[in-house]
Amino acid sequence: MKQIPGKDKVLSMLGLAARSRNVVSGGFATEAAVKGGTAALVIIAEDASGNTRKKYSNMCDFYEVPCAFHGTKAVLGHSMGKDERSVLAVTDEGFADSIRKHLGDSE
Repeated sequence: MKQIPGKDKVLSMLGLAARSRNVVSGGFATEAAVKGGTAALVIIAEDASGNTRKKYSNMCDFYEVPCAFHGTKAVLGHSMGKDERSVLAVTDEGFADSIRKHLGDSE
């Protein structure tokens, strides 16, 4: 998948969700959101380590939280105005639904 700057709706939506405080990022915060039932969607960077990909994929399966692979660690972090992020959770159902629709378009 080729990244076109400024054309990725998923990253735009993540930026909006982050500004409205509907995203938690990083391993501990994402794990807490999934296990606490507040995560509506988990996004894992495509260049995350195999261990990270497996851990969060399995966790999402177990807790029945939708999970997707999208972007790189640098791109995910940049979309939220932060440093690199391997994994993040969207905590708002509306944002999660919108992002899922755009994930389908980009794959």
